[in-house]
Amino acid sequence: MGWWPRFDRGEVAADFEQIAASGLDSVRVFLTWEDFQPSPDTVDRGMLGRLVAVADLAAELGLALIPTLFTGHMSGVNWIPAWALGGPAADDRFRVISRGAIAEGGLRNWYSDPALAAAQALLAAEAAAALAGHEALWAWDLGNENSNCVIPATTASARAWLARLTSAIRDADESALLTVGLHMEDLEENRRLGPREVSASCDFLSMHGYPIYAPWADGPTDEQLLTFLARITRWLGAGRDVLFSEFGLPTLRRAGPSERRAEGDPTLLVDEDAAAAYTARALEALRRAGCLGAMLWCYSDYSPALWESPPLDRARHERTFGLWRVDGSAKPSVAVVEAFAGAERCAGANTEPWIDIAPDEFWRDPSRQLRRLYRCYQGAVSPGICPAQLEARGVG
Repeated sequence: MGWWPRFDRGEVAADFEQIAASGLDSVRVFLTWEDFQPSPDTVDRGMLGRLVAVADLAAELGLALIPTLFTGHMSGVNWIPAWALGGPAADDRFRVISRGAIAEGGLRNWYSDPALAAAQALLAAEAAAALAGHEALWAWDLGNENSNCVIPATTASARAWLARLTSAIRDADESALLTVGLHMEDLEENRRLGPREVSASCDFLSMHGYPIYAPWADGPTDEQLLTFLARITRWLGAGRDVLFSEFGLPTLRRAGPSERRAEGDPTLLVDEDAAAAYTARALEALRRAGCLGAMLWCYSDYSPALWESPPLDRARHERTFGLWRVDGSAKPSVAVVEAFAGAERCAGANTEPWIDIAPDEFWRDPSRQLRRLYRCYQGAVSPGICPAQLEARGVG
């Protein structure tokens, strides 16, 4: 989260070289909002220059780049510019970090606040112009799990936000591809900006999924949950292609004392070998589900020097999601990636016979329907687990 103000081109080059050497072909990076936009009417030109340098490095190594705007939510806290604070929006689960310190109070809602809307359109346009036509740019992501920051008051305001930002980017770069980083909670609740809204404005859908955060999954290494989320997202998004842009597991280190479950954490850490086996199953399952691709969270574990700072002071499991350890050595999942590299994409299914309702019925009670449909899906892909028609649709 602090790499933009302390930008080190050589460090980025070394990281990208390691990523490309493993067979990975794309990188998602995050534009920390306060660094790129220090005031509502100012975009930091130096930061844009650093973004171009990152894209240049990616191009040299044949890596495709997905920059994520307005970050925003990241790893259990919300990183918000001071000028975007002072509103009524708040989520007690997530601390707010601004100017390097924990901030009190709520956020202004960028879906309904005209000044924030104009500020976001400015950053989107300037960033898109900086990378317009760049050979490394693959797509723009309009935000990382935005609903963990603020939720639109209405579906109309969500659609207006999408139209405003997509227009700002396409006016600067008509060839740009666009998506939004949705996550599982956008399906568990109707947060008014979900697959159907995104599909009307963007080029493809994105979904993030982690069995460790789903008490209704069959354990932390349940790869079927990922393919289920991908298929549900495509169904709710009018058949749009889906990039599964986040999945992964926090791991136990092989050396040193094992991490224990921190108070309030939703899951235990997973052994590195078990995580590698899960990665292999997940990549193949997502390929067979017809996804555009799959992206692993994340590149590297965090240095212990950062462990006492938010979010890692409380979200202890966030410390070890990396494919590589802090010392630069590869975890077993890297060998899985190397073996999988180059696998061909499968065509997505045109129909999902295990879905027995219409989207409108799903959204009347999404939490219950998502859990019920998951059991139907499991029954369809693994006969004998459960019947497709569950008693009174009542499985929770």
